[in-house]
Amino acid sequence: MTNPMEPTRMEAFPRVSFEEPADLDTLLNTHFADRVVRKDLTQRVKEGANVPVYVLEYLLGMYCASDDQEVIDQGLKNVKTILTDNYVRPDEAEKVKSLVRERGSFKVIDRVTVRLNEKQDCYEAAFSNLGIKDAEISAGIVKEHEKLLVGGIWVIATVTAPRPKR
Repeated sequence: MTNPMEPTRMEAFPRVSFEEPADLDTLLNTHFADRVVRKDLTQRVKEGANVPVYVLEYLLGMYCASDDQEVIDQGLKNVKTILTDNYVRPDEAEKVKSLVRERGSFKVIDRVTVRLNEKQDCYEAAFSNLGIKDAEISAGIVKEHEKLLVGGIWVIATVTAPRPKR
């Protein structure tokens, strides 16, 4: 018979040992991987990047959600590289368009809004920093991310050069 005064283990919650106090950061990183963001890292990266904080926090959550300093340092390098290589600054839009043309495609970080072109019966994306206003986008992507139609969202997207018309 069990003692009614003894705590019972609830299987729905993560198993945590109460014998050894766990560090809160370790628990958060263990159970909420890719969703933990250290605000001090956001400030460190924000100084050199002109992107919204939530874009930085998304990248930091992807690459720096750890309590291991080596992982954090490597993650910071990755985030800085991604921002340097892929964030489209408005004054570099023509350079990025040229890269898309020369390479065939290029991954960018930009704010995208979508509208329905009723005459052509297709969706068209507008990249705000890149300055592209009529990029074709598949209906499947629009259905999956309806916020594209309502004010737009920040995305990491691969822009492909248009195919020549025959």
